[in-house]
Amino acid sequence: MDLYFLGTGAGVPAKSRNVTSIALQLLKERRAVWLFDCGEATQHQILHTPIKPRKIEKIFITHLHGDHIFGLPGLLGSRSFQGGETPLTIYGPPGMKDFIEASLRLSCTHLKYKITIHEIREEGVIFEDDTFFVSVKRLQHGIPCFGFRIVEKDLPGTLLVDKLMQNGIPPGPIYKELKKGHTIRLDDGRMLNGKDFLGAPKKGRIVTILGDTKYCEASIELAKEADLLIHEATFAKGENDLAYNYYHSTTVQAALVAKKANAKKLYLTHISSRYQSEQDEQMLLKEARETFLETYLAHDFMNVQIERDKGKTEEHL
Repeated sequence: MDLYFLGTGAGVPAKSRNVTSIALQLLKERRAVWLFDCGEATQHQILHTPIKPRKIEKIFITHLHGDHIFGLPGLLGSRSFQGGETPLTIYGPPGMKDFIEASLRLSCTHLKYKITIHEIREEGVIFEDDTFFVSVKRLQHGIPCFGFRIVEKDLPGTLLVDKLMQNGIPPGPIYKELKKGHTIRLDDGRMLNGKDFLGAPKKGRIVTILGDTKYCEASIELAKEADLLIHEATFAKGENDLAYNYYHSTTVQAALVAKKANAKKLYLTHISSRYQSEQDEQMLLKEARETFLETYLAHDFMNVQIERDKGKTEEHL
């Protein structure tokens, strides 16, 4: 599991930051990519990464402000032109369906694949299968806006081969059944419970990706014990009134969410174009780290790998 920041700016594109989009790569887990928001030129940003549009399985839209959705029609069309034929599911606030259908109809864009659009009308779990579930809560923004909590389900522990050998059970098809936790009867009459021969379960990872928001309790609930929290930090520490009036957060407010949620790592994104110099960025990072030490400032094309065993994250440019 790893993610790419495709755009880390707020409102309008800047020279060093495009508008918002984040790709969560689940190639080993489900051979797919999940996209969170799709600001203008997201498909251009993808060209600078290993991401393949046809691998995008789901798109989650936090809210319908232009800097989070204007790249969507182009990406959907390009995915079709580039050979994408597998179904695609899109989740977003009410109005998502009208926006997509009108954009495709008026531009005469015909897709070679099926799209399913789920408009989020209630908080709670919006997706679940054998490996993951995704839950949402409404945040505090000027229009309906959601935060997403992506939870990987725990994996069974490693099969204790040495213990099986000590019990006189040689390798064979029976190992596969025991690995699944099944109870098996041996030829000699013994009953083996697979759970007795498994190590401790491997804890699943938790990633929280929030849309634009004021500081709020919903953010803390979504980020509880997260291995990685992505929170907007549109404004600097001293701009509390500005952040409040425009329904955004400061660096310190984002850090406070991470601290209260006991998250492991915090990545700040959605940075205002007023902060463009290296000195500005160091200031933003310093402000947040005074409240939550494990804070990092996201940049376009930053790749963050999230390891399962220790919940450890490693960043690469």
